[in-house]
Amino acid sequence: QVQLVESGGGLVQAGGSLRLSCAASGRPFSSYAMGWFRQTPGKEREYVAGISRTGSRTGYADSVKARFTISRDNAKNTLYLQMNSLKPEDTAVYYCAARNTYFDSIYSTGYEYWGQGTQVTVSS
Repeated sequence: QVQLVESGGGLVQAGGSLRLSCAASGRPFSSYAMGWFRQTPGKEREYVAGISRTGSRTGYADSVKARFTISRDNAKNTLYLQMNSLKPEDTAVYYCAARNTYFDSIYSTGYEYWGQGTQVTVSS
């Protein structure tokens, strides 16, 4: 199995940027497709972005397309989410997730492993 630890969250003004990281340990990181999800109180966990095992394919929710970029460094066992032009509605706890397949999934139920989450707060 794989253990995931997110970092990089914080408080930022609208229009600003943050870079989230997700450090993986355990089984080889390159074995997993990865995803970023976010959740606010009382709501379902929402897909943000995903990336295939090798990084050759990425996908984004419409709400973050052209503002967020997902990437991975398999040599460093790390997943990233670069978030630009942040909006107050991006405020959430952000989670990284891993699934033992080649491609990512937009469904949270498709992932076996989850990090503990990191809070992102965007002020207006």
